[in-house]
Amino acid sequence: MKNPTLYIFSGLPGSGKSTLAKELSRTIGAVYIRIDTIEQALRDLCHCTVQGEGYRLAYRLIADNLRLGSSVVADSCNPIALTRREYETIAEKCACAYQNIEIICSDKTEHKHRVETRSGDIPNLNLPTWEEVESRAYDLWTEKHIVIDTARKSIENCLRELLCKR
Repeated sequence: MKNPTLYIFSGLPGSGKSTLAKELSRTIGAVYIRIDTIEQALRDLCHCTVQGEGYRLAYRLIADNLRLGSSVVADSCNPIALTRREYETIAEKCACAYQNIEIICSDKTEHKHRVETRSGDIPNLNLPTWEEVESRAYDLWTEKHIVIDTARKSIENCLRELLCKR
């Protein structure tokens, strides 16, 4: 039986979080779970307003995969301490390791450019505007976590840095 790890990605839209999370998943052969995909599927298939259902559904999928011995990369903004702790609790209940990973883009001009010029890869998902990104509630971190700053770096360099820190 493998010793799976839950990689908990967090960060504002446009920080490079999903790009790096996907790359880590490919590199280490982990299952990739993305909140945006789940939430948009709920909107499209169930025609409902999504609140916390996407996270709760993701938690169940993550637990199933951890119990099977698969490492999981969880990709979400994860802006509040409550959801950060819920991810950790899943790993603990599954007797698995976890790593909190915050992705930032410290260059505000670059971050704004990314947000304003990116195209979505999830059908029907409305991407946030720069104003929405700037005004999003985002709790300060109190937990131990890895920080990767993607400003002026290639995805390859960010992945190398992350692999060295984990």
